[in-house]
Amino acid sequence: MYVVVGLGNPGKDYTNTRHNVGFDTVDILARRNKIDLNKIKFNAVYGEGRIGNEKVLLVKPQTFMNNSGISIREIIQFYKLPAQNIIVIVDDIDIEFSTVRVKQKGSAGSHNGLKSIIYHLQNENFPRVKIGIGKKGPNQELADFVLSRFSKEDRQEIEISLMTAAEAVENIIMQDINYAMNKFNIKPKAQE
Repeated sequence: MYVVVGLGNPGKDYTNTRHNVGFDTVDILARRNKIDLNKIKFNAVYGEGRIGNEKVLLVKPQTFMNNSGISIREIIQFYKLPAQNIIVIVDDIDIEFSTVRVKQKGSAGSHNGLKSIIYHLQNENFPRVKIGIGKKGPNQELADFVLSRFSKEDRQEIEISLMTAAEAVENIIMQDINYAMNKFNIKPKAQE
């Protein structure tokens, strides 16, 4: 069984913000795989279903970003799952805008949601699907930037990235992490 966790903040105030691309991707996965996000438990809204032949939980923690690990720890303990079976979908300010990257494991970097997960699991060996949300302006606070919404043009571009991120998650589950990394972590060719 896999647990696919989209990181974000609950509530209308945060809908469609840069920080909520994880939630947005879970919504796409739910639609594509006909999984209803209709259960409330583990400090989360979630749904159970299948992607390919694998049982999955699609999860949107309701603890706010900085405490995402609380929800994930409850799920891990309840289902007795290894960290490798958690796939976290997360926004990233350190990769190019609208880029999707698959990582097998790693540190949290500057992301408080990932910091919370690593702290509560005492483990950083879980796959992530990262979505580049752009860089903050020179005089902009990071919190203000990640809680801002995309411009209309950027939103159209990020919608494509969300579909790609959903496909990356499906590839991790139906193939494996190495297959997904090879398929989605392609460096753009240098301009000649």
